[in-house]
Amino acid sequence: MYKIIEKEFFSEKVVKLVLEAPDIAKSRKAGHFVIVRVDEKGERIPLTIADSDIQKGTITLVIQVVGVTSAKLANLNVGDEILDVVGPLGKATHIEKFGTVLAAGGGVGVAPLYPIVKALKEAGNRVITVLAARNKDLIILEEEMRKYSDEVIVMTDDGSYGKKGLVTMGMEEVIEREKVDFSMIIGPAIMMKFGALTTKKYNIPTEVSLNTIMVDGTGMCGACRVSVGGKTQFVCVDGPEFDAHQVDFDEMLMRLNAYKKEETEAYERYLALQQA
Repeated sequence: MYKIIEKEFFSEKVVKLVLEAPDIAKSRKAGHFVIVRVDEKGERIPLTIADSDIQKGTITLVIQVVGVTSAKLANLNVGDEILDVVGPLGKATHIEKFGTVLAAGGGVGVAPLYPIVKALKEAGNRVITVLAARNKDLIILEEEMRKYSDEVIVMTDDGSYGKKGLVTMGMEEVIEREKVDFSMIIGPAIMMKFGALTTKKYNIPTEVSLNTIMVDGTGMCGACRVSVGGKTQFVCVDGPEFDAHQVDFDEMLMRLNAYKKEETEAYERYLALQQA
């Protein structure tokens, strides 16, 4: 069992949970994730480790409420316990001194981007970070990102904060004014697709962290498979990070939508039971 020792809502549907998990905290690196099961009847869902504290023996998870399991997690409080937290899983991010790095994060994708930005900065890179969301309320971890970025550009769809426009506009603003040696993009699949198309135009090496459907997280079930460079890869063991210019995003988007109807119906039933 993994006890919750801290909880904070970033917005109505995005919550940060800090859990006691000393063994995971000791071994995790930027890019790693965990598979979480709330209770014995719960499904397994993947969540990126947004941060850890070895001294306190804690890991930080950021959850966006989109279905039953994420809603159950968000409804837990300090002192409550989660049944299973398995990890760290996946391959750690490859960190080196590239030079100037352009990091782009959309929505809750900023949470997995944060430890990568921190590691890239500590490796001696110049890091320019673009944060994007639909509106001001959905921008998360801005202060933390500013601590490890040489510059932070904020983009909102509605112009309620920072600059009005999509993440790609902020990316191109940087690319057109200076040489970028490497880019990391994390966010919704559609955002990563267009971010990758943007950097491809300028021949900038780019990686993305994929958010596919997962079940076991060990490569056994095949649910998280994606096509990268024409070959089948498993996000849980071969990733979660891949060459952005080789990922078949259209196939990935189709697979992500495979259970949308069932997910929505289950969530609506859950909400009805909560309100009854």
